[in-house]
Amino acid sequence: MALDSIVDKIIVARVGLLLRHPFFGTMATRLKIVDGSDWCPTAATDGRHIFYNREFFEPLTVKQIEFVIGHEILHNVFDHMSRRDGRNPKIFNIACDYNVNGQLIRDKIGEVPPVIKIFHDTNYYGMGSEEIYDKLLEDHDEDSLSKIGEMLDEHIDWESSGSNGRPSYSKEELKKIRDEIREATMTAAQAAGAGNTPASIARLIKDLTESKMNWREILRQQIQSTLKNDFSFMRPNRKGWHMNAILPGTNYDETIDICVAIDMSGSIGDDQARDFLSEIKGIMQEYQDFSIKLWCFDTQVYNEASFTGYTISEFDEYQPKGGGGTDFDANWEYMKENDINPKKFLCFTDGYPFGSWGDESYCDTVFIIHGNDTIVAPFGETCYYEFSKEKA
Repeated sequence: MALDSIVDKIIVARVGLLLRHPFFGTMATRLKIVDGSDWCPTAATDGRHIFYNREFFEPLTVKQIEFVIGHEILHNVFDHMSRRDGRNPKIFNIACDYNVNGQLIRDKIGEVPPVIKIFHDTNYYGMGSEEIYDKLLEDHDEDSLSKIGEMLDEHIDWESSGSNGRPSYSKEELKKIRDEIREATMTAAQAAGAGNTPASIARLIKDLTESKMNWREILRQQIQSTLKNDFSFMRPNRKGWHMNAILPGTNYDETIDICVAIDMSGSIGDDQARDFLSEIKGIMQEYQDFSIKLWCFDTQVYNEASFTGYTISEFDEYQPKGGGGTDFDANWEYMKENDINPKKFLCFTDGYPFGSWGDESYCDTVFIIHGNDTIVAPFGETCYYEFSKEKA
């Protein structure tokens, strides 16, 4: 088979991944395809390239090449090239292959190439590479492992200089590559959407991006970014009335600063609804003055109500409504139809839209997800509702 035909198959495999597994397809399109036949017996990656061996790739089908590409991508995403940390190189590489192959098979990414007996064991599902490594040390030595399976690819040793055509990198270049992979991973997940991003990768992104601050502090900063710090006696602060003093109130723009939507679809329980309302009241109590437009939604919007510092006492009478399916787009359709242009839109939800998450270009959005901390919204900011000790 001609060289061009092999490259063509790799390109077709990337397109197949884009169509069926968009996270993997997006990650694959950034890798430059390079012939590594002079040093690479199967396939390899350095985070910027995918190296292939002509003889290995020639008999593979497009679906089998999809599996190989997915294998290389997960090595990049999980930073396997720099996580060895003094461990036995051969056993750690095998542990990484167990980890990657298991995830690809479980998520049905391509087809396993039959030309190699890959390392795969369902007992290792859900384990990280380090945990698998420890299990392998308990149960095997290098000789016994070589009889169980074969490495699907060549693992480039970032800790040694290149030889026999293998690439080599400076420490500065390695750091740059790792940063590129991290940024590409988050971009690919956002492009693919939450429903098309594997759960393990969503958890990884959460670990990469999650602030060490309490989630309420994150939410507070998001809301605070909409408020101005100039003051006016035209709108006095009612909290000073009991002191027989008139304190200046915040001078807001005419546009509503914050809109809040409560997901009241059928998957939301009464306890979750009460938690949502409790947090919204907490937001009101956080600020001296505010203007919040609130509504509920399932496949449409219900019970819009507006609250300010003057009407906070009415909030306790607010009745949530819903119970149908889940259509996040209903919020954006409602805002557009009613000429509502919030500076910040907060959406309290369990994170299970039926289809689209909404219009990312319309306004700044914060999703507060209750009950599942592995879901990452494809745009805006994502916070995770965490129970206080009193509720635990």
